[in-house]
Amino acid sequence: MSSQNNPFEELERLFERMSRQFEEASRSWRGGAPFASWEGADESMALDLVEHDDEYVVTVDLPGFEREDVDVRVTESTLKIAAEREQAVDEEDGEFIRHERGHRRASRSVRLPDEVDANAVSAKMRNGVLTVTVPRMEVEDSTRIEIEEA
Repeated sequence: MSSQNNPFEELERLFERMSRQFEEASRSWRGGAPFASWEGADESMALDLVEHDDEYVVTVDLPGFEREDVDVRVTESTLKIAAEREQAVDEEDGEFIRHERGHRRASRSVRLPDEVDANAVSAKMRNGVLTVTVPRMEVEDSTRIEIEEA
């Protein structure tokens, strides 16, 4: 009986070699190589914006961020969300084999369709999900203007 090489073993070795090369390259990027500017750049965050009768509800997934890490600001018709987390270092004695958890920033501004009541905005965060409720500004439909005699 002849022994045949398993083609999947060769593919697995190829992927392991590529993985090691990418890890080595990523270590040099953090160390000031040409791509070092990539680290720490702001990430954009995906959000859902739902319109209700008298308010907008914005939901944002912010995994790994705590409530204290998030800043929510609102103007007449723009909602701005910024989140920043400091680098978490757990190991003091050993040498990292893999170190992917670091300083993270994410930010997003979204223009709302109408003016909103900035003083009545509320925000809640639970399990890394931020929910911002933004009431619409009550605007009168029309105002009757008296016409003076000239």
